Amino acid sequence: MQNFIFQNATRILFGAGTHTQVGKEVSRHTNKVLLHYGSGSIKKTGLYDQIVQSLRESQIGFVELAGVQPNPRLSMVKKGIELCREHKIDFILAIGGGSPIDSAKAIAAGVPYPGDVWDFFAGKRIEKALKLGVVLTIPAAGSESSDSSVITKEEGWYKRAIGSNLLRPVFSIMNPELTYTLPPYQTAAGITDMMAHILERYFTTEPNVDLTDRLCEATLKCIIRNAPKALKEPNNYDARAEIMWSGTIAHNGILGTGRISDWATHGIEHELSGIYDITHGAGLAIIFPAWMKYVYQVVPERFMQYAYRVWDVAPDFFSKTNMIHEGIARTKQFFSEIGMPVSLTEAGIDASRLEEMAQKCTEHGPLGSFMPLHKQDVLKILQTAL
Repeated sequence: MQNFIFQNATRILFGAGTHTQVGKEVSRHTNKVLLHYGSGSIKKTGLYDQIVQSLRESQIGFVELAGVQPNPRLSMVKKGIELCREHKIDFILAIGGGSPIDSAKAIAAGVPYPGDVWDFFAGKRIEKALKLGVVLTIPAAGSESSDSSVITKEEGWYKRAIGSNLLRPVFSIMNPELTYTLPPYQTAAGITDMMAHILERYFTTEPNVDLTDRLCEATLKCIIRNAPKALKEPNNYDARAEIMWSGTIAHNGILGTGRISDWATHGIEHELSGIYDITHGAGLAIIFPAWMKYVYQVVPERFMQYAYRVWDVAPDFFSKTNMIHEGIARTKQFFSEIGMPVSLTEAGIDASRLEEMAQKCTEHGPLGSFMPLHKQDVLKILQTAL
């Protein structure tokens, strides 16, 4: 097990009706916020009115910035930075899923910085950031308590990530009831995203990580068990609650303690969704099985363990390869059964830009740690994903 520092100070308010406490939570930090959200679905569901009422009851002023897109854009981040500076706002309240939250985090980093906020996505260290809070409506990205943000730069369609403990929300309100109205596709994409967050940590070359192995496996099995229930019965509170909390656990850092994580599949998928604007979880459903097929020989025993403990594949002492491929096949089958595309062709993507994607995601060096991937490796994985 590796040495590690674990720090996660996000205050979680979890459960039915908790979103009505948002004004009280914000009042612990400020009396004016930037209200940041997406396309307006929160107005259709009535959540917007409830949030505004709670803020007003706590005498919290607010300025709005709506319209965050999936795969959030740098141009929106820059609008948010300008608004915060213009109105002297020191706190951001993000409502929605990973896209508004990631956009809010980038704004939080950019406001106190005199240069171009993209500098952080090019490697500059974040020294200061505004505080932010979250009302989560889409369990998927884990951004509600993670230290990371992913933004797409329209010029060149580069999708890049930043990470800093300064970007962890000071609070996150998580009411599973707010997820009842999610379309099945969005629910399934979120499920795939959180599973990928676990798998990026699970497939490690680090030995003697028994505790986090079991934590990863338990969280995966919880998601696999409850996903069909949530999709079949959208108002099943218990299933929605299990999925929502699993998404947080998947990416709050605890499952990666003492391990060497990989993140190559996320790097590849960022090019896919950056160019084609595909839903992140859908892209991961396509890329992850292809990656697994390409790298499993590095530590086949870990893939055998995954097949046995997560998918209940019977041990095959005569053919490790058969056992491993069955585990990969069941992963791919699960993604397909919940409504995700499992090939580039199924997603309507052809081979014309595979080399461009492979080049862009390796232009600063190889991806991943489980098996470092160079351009030709990434290209082969993408070809396998066709």
